[in-house]
Amino acid sequence: MSGATRVFIARLAGIAVFDPRGDQVGKVRDVVVAMRQGSNPPRVLGLVVEVQPRRRIFCPMTRVTNIDAGAVVTTGLLNMRRFEQRQGETLVLGELLDKRVDLIETGEKVTVQDVAIQQERTRDWVISRIYVKKAGTGFRRRGETLVVDWDAVTGLTVVDPQQGVDSLLATVANLRPADLANVLHELNPKRRKELAAALDDDRLADVLEELPDDDRIEIVASLDGERAADVLEEMDPDDAADLLAELPPEQAEELLALVEPDDAEDLRRLLAYEEYTAGGMMTPEPVILPPDSTVAEALARVRDPDLSPALAAQVYVVRAPFETPTGKYLGVAHFQRLLREPPSTLVSAVLDDSLEPIGPEAPLPQVTRYFATYNLVALPVVDENDHLLGAVTVDDVIDHMLPEDWREGDDHELDGDDEAVTHGA
Repeated sequence: MSGATRVFIARLAGIAVFDPRGDQVGKVRDVVVAMRQGSNPPRVLGLVVEVQPRRRIFCPMTRVTNIDAGAVVTTGLLNMRRFEQRQGETLVLGELLDKRVDLIETGEKVTVQDVAIQQERTRDWVISRIYVKKAGTGFRRRGETLVVDWDAVTGLTVVDPQQGVDSLLATVANLRPADLANVLHELNPKRRKELAAALDDDRLADVLEELPDDDRIEIVASLDGERAADVLEEMDPDDAADLLAELPPEQAEELLALVEPDDAEDLRRLLAYEEYTAGGMMTPEPVILPPDSTVAEALARVRDPDLSPALAAQVYVVRAPFETPTGKYLGVAHFQRLLREPPSTLVSAVLDDSLEPIGPEAPLPQVTRYFATYNLVALPVVDENDHLLGAVTVDDVIDHMLPEDWREGDDHELDGDDEAVTHGA
């Protein structure tokens, strides 16, 4: 094996993993080590590699031919079974970063900021150095940092009830919500709650929308009521309603009482519908405009970066009032049509009134057929009096069509001990 003799793990997070031909296999998400007795340094067992679609596998170090801070190259033969942490294994990024340990020489408490691995003459990779930070003292806000030998500290295997998350946060700062949700899902419950608690409200809201039900229920239960309510307000209403529906009724009601009244009203209305109906899937916050609005105003509204592409694809034109449930639904103005019209044109002049809306009680199969028949990305939902209640988007339909545990598995789960995929020659 060639390449750098020592690599700091935090720098490996997110870098690409390649096969011998140079094709990307996945990305490094963590490093698995085994603590050993006596004077033997912790041994690196392998890498946790994320491959598509959002599947984490284990790549043994024996399959790694080159490793540095820029890329990892493998032999190309990888077992595609989903990674499951075994007893005695430790995840460096997930469990060691931010752990408080003791400097043996002075007895000081220090915090692990990073861990370096190095290849020995035996060709095994081991933890060789630890980058730590001392607590700040006096006027010094930032404590002194230093790199020490792995055996210069003690406490790496001891559970730290006050373990922070600053270094872990730094390693996941640039991940997309779906990828960060995958990281949270793979952490042990203690670290999952600690990392979730440290995320901003809007960031945590985005992540909760991507997590399996068990994980997000666990996280919400770990938050105090006011914080949980703030996060719910940041979530898309349909996702927030789905989460509330999974909670015990008493807890859901307590959270609704803490949510802003207007948001709580929307959530209660969504909770009144069955989950697998148009009403249960819709968002009550599509882009709504009166008929005397201009094309320029409509385009300004759909430019909102917080809108999903599906919601930004069309504007819903209604009579007053303009909050759902609205006045009479008149039709939709499609984004592509808006782009072709002069800015001063009224949206009422470019309406598509041929698209029949759907009722809130329509079941999932009916909604799915409607989307497929008319090649839609979003669909208006109205009541019996033609008042707009909301809109169903194609991504919500897909979420409800997939199995409940789709975030935790793949369509091609592998069984047995020796299934592998060869990447490259």
